[in-house]
Amino acid sequence: MQFVTADTHFFHSDLLGIDDFAPRPFPNVQVMNQTIIDSWNNKVGTDDIVYHLGDIALYFTKPAKKSYEAVFEVLNSLNGHLVLIKGNHDSRTLFKYLAAHNYEFGGLPKFRFHDVGVLLKYDHRQYYLTHYPMMLGIAPQIINLHGHIHHYTVPAKENINVGVDSPELAYLTDKPAFGEPLNFAEVEQIVERKAVDFAKRK
Repeated sequence: MQFVTADTHFFHSDLLGIDDFAPRPFPNVQVMNQTIIDSWNNKVGTDDIVYHLGDIALYFTKPAKKSYEAVFEVLNSLNGHLVLIKGNHDSRTLFKYLAAHNYEFGGLPKFRFHDVGVLLKYDHRQYYLTHYPMMLGIAPQIINLHGHIHHYTVPAKENINVGVDSPELAYLTDKPAFGEPLNFAEVEQIVERKAVDFAKRK
C-alpha cells in the first residue's frame, strides 16, 4: 500500500505549543516524536511505501553527526519504505548520511531520495508530489500533493496540503491521528471534497 505525508518536523522544539501556524500541543519533542511514530506505525505496514514530502526534522547539534544519528534512529523506527522528497529544512548532508546507512528489505531500500518531486500515477489520476505547492496551470488530471505551508490551504482545488498539521485534513470523514500518513483513498476524498467546496464558492 502507498501513503503520503509531509512536515513531520521531528525534534523541532520551536513548534511546540498551540498557535495559529502549526498547533502541536506536546510538552516536549520526545512526546511529539513518539506520537508521530505510534500514529505512523499503527497505520503503515512493514512493506508499505510512504512518500514523505519534506521537512523531516529540524535538529542541530555539534557535532552535526549526532543529529543525523538521532534522525536516522527515528526514521528507522517507522514502518515501511520511505521515499524522501527534500524540503527546505532537509539538508543534503542529512540525505547523504541516510544514504550511507541505507539498507534493503522486501526487495526495496529503506530510503529513496528526490530533490524536487515525484510524478505518481494512481487509479485515474496523476499526482505530482513536491514539498512546495506548485501551480501547474491547466492540467485537470494532475493533482499537486505538497507540504510546506502547514496551517494554510492553497486557493486552488488542484493543490492538496498533506502535511501532518494541514487544515485540509478536515475534509476527511475520519480525521487521522496526528502524524498518521494518508492513504490514497483518503487523498481522493480530500481532492473530491475540496473540488465540491470550491464549486460552491463560484
